[in-house]
Amino acid sequence: MRMKLIAVVAVGVLGAPLAAHAQTANVVLYGRLNVDLEFVNGRQPDGSNPTVSRLSSNSSRFGMRGSEPLGGGLSVIFQIESSINADTNSGNLGGRDTFVGFQGRGGTFKMGSFFTPMDAVHTIFGNAPTFLTSILETDAIWAQGSFTKDAGGFDARLGNSLRYDSPSFNGLTFSGQLALRDGSGATGSNTGDHASELRHAYTIGGNVIYNNGPIQAGLAFEQNEKVRGPGLNDNDVTLTGGYDFGIIRPALVYEFIKYDTPTGELKRNFWGVSATMEMGPGTWYAFYGRAGDGRGSAADGERVGGLTRGPDTASSQWELSYTYPVSKRTQVYAGYVKLDNDRRAAYRFNNNAYTVNTSCQETCTQGSNGKPGGLVLGMIHLF
Repeated sequence: MRMKLIAVVAVGVLGAPLAAHAQTANVVLYGRLNVDLEFVNGRQPDGSNPTVSRLSSNSSRFGMRGSEPLGGGLSVIFQIESSINADTNSGNLGGRDTFVGFQGRGGTFKMGSFFTPMDAVHTIFGNAPTFLTSILETDAIWAQGSFTKDAGGFDARLGNSLRYDSPSFNGLTFSGQLALRDGSGATGSNTGDHASELRHAYTIGGNVIYNNGPIQAGLAFEQNEKVRGPGLNDNDVTLTGGYDFGIIRPALVYEFIKYDTPTGELKRNFWGVSATMEMGPGTWYAFYGRAGDGRGSAADGERVGGLTRGPDTASSQWELSYTYPVSKRTQVYAGYVKLDNDRRAAYRFNNNAYTVNTSCQETCTQGSNGKPGGLVLGMIHLF
């Protein structure tokens, strides 16, 4: 009897702090499954252009986030988000936005792995009805989103990052982020390695966003300092805005990209227009974007990512989709997207890349570079 009493008292004493801690902590489990059936084609290296069918998982995820109040309006925050590949029964623990930090009246500071501030302006003109993912993603040409940092891409999830997000000042916010290219722990194209840290490579970026009533506008920049190699810097500036008229919401985007190359500067302009329109319970989305020819002092044929210096290097992206809500947490969607590369352009889908011919830089022996396109039938469930 005495031993049982001692055991009960011990459990009560040890459990009390745990119970008190549980009452002050706030932990949420969440996730998303987004799977689609695709019918895709695009010129192959051998010159053929077959249509293939694919099942793809589009940024599906399972995560846990929480906070612990410290008093005075300050809290510790954390998130562990893992990728889920519902089409292949695989995933990556902590492979998506994962961080720890502080949040208070003065804003949010966090350390870990997450998207750059440039990604936040994508929601202003991008395909928000399909959650900015699948091959319907609108950053295939904009930001060269299909290419990693060491290949000249922007708008990426970067490890070894420190970030500050301001509170809202009547709809106006700003963010800044520094990603260190160090070799501590796992290394990779979007995290860094020992060679990168020895040459003091880094990525810095920021944004200013206004979101108040029917108006949304954003300005973002991103610079890769010595990421692709010693003395090679990349710069991206994007300006975008949209206005919600109620039934239809048009938006515009303009982007300027500049790369340092061994033969000189490589530059490009990009512009796009989109429209989101409510029709019944569902939503239509349409987009057209055009990247100009590569120009600058670089040698003809110089290439970074999908951008090539010289004539016949422009590309267009256009798409149309419809999203229908089955319930508050489930949606189905259908759409078509096309990347219309000029003869020497080499752009490709961002999410769920599809291999096409990209060998044409100067003298072409197998015709034009590929022009990938695809029909999408998908389903999204949030939990």
